[in-house]
Amino acid sequence: MHTVVRRLLAAVPLVLVVVSATFFLSLASNVDPAEIILGGNATQEQVDALRTDLGLDRPAFEQYWSWLSGLFQGDLGQSLYTRAEVTDLFTGALPVTLSLAVGGLLIGVILGVGMGVLAATTAGSRTDRGIIMVSTAGQAAPSFFVGMLVIYVFALQLGWFPATGYTSLAESPGGWLRSLVLPSFALGLGVAAALSRQARSSMVIALQRDYTRTALSKGLSRRRVVLKHAARNAASPVVTSVSFQVAQLLGGAIVIERLFALPGLGSLTIDAVLRYDPYIIQAVVLFAVVVVVVVNLLVDLSYTWLNPKVRTA
Repeated sequence: MHTVVRRLLAAVPLVLVVVSATFFLSLASNVDPAEIILGGNATQEQVDALRTDLGLDRPAFEQYWSWLSGLFQGDLGQSLYTRAEVTDLFTGALPVTLSLAVGGLLIGVILGVGMGVLAATTAGSRTDRGIIMVSTAGQAAPSFFVGMLVIYVFALQLGWFPATGYTSLAESPGGWLRSLVLPSFALGLGVAAALSRQARSSMVIALQRDYTRTALSKGLSRRRVVLKHAARNAASPVVTSVSFQVAQLLGGAIVIERLFALPGLGSLTIDAVLRYDPYIIQAVVLFAVVVVVVVNLLVDLSYTWLNPKVRTA
């Protein structure tokens, strides 16, 4: 418990530094939201009046302090374009992105670890070489290409799943699942490819260790040795790789959500960047940083279960 609290406290300055840097970098942009909102026919007086109304004429530090104070009170500000609360926009889009990210991660972990273990236990065989080739192709293929491919095959040709759109879980659990299958697969394929290579490498090393050979020599079944002895000792590098893939998932979700017309944080982010809506951008950056910090903390804690030697007081 002490370790968890200590690492959480250490993460707070990191989060503040990242979001603060993003805030001031966004202010350094030459884009004027007031000019975009009013259009090219607006007079300078109208632009100045709108900038004052939006608070864009205040000094940078004053704007930053106002935003930071609101953040600690749970207020993420308002969209400069729609005047909607960013918290409402964010919470409305968050379930879509979480559903997509969790689905992509599950597909990536199940397929990746499964293929990696199979390749390791058949090292040097045609199965092993085939899995390596598929993994290499999966890592090389952009997520948007995979997305277009699965849309063409499984939505347009076979008609098994919808090509675009999102159905909420509350509206229809079955429709929710069907709307997520294709985008989750497109997002998770790259994760599976990366994890399969890492899982294969770690498992091959574990299977060559003395304790594995000793367990086999005692008459234990190969399946039991692989699952009980080798898998746990090979898991740490795979878990580390999973933490790296979470950041990849967040980035890939932006493209996938746009491709499949999902109303998640990715679509919200793209719209905010294109029209320069800084408070929405700040909220997404804050979410991404917090997710990465939490995932890294969970990975560190998992090490203490996988390998008691790394436990700290």
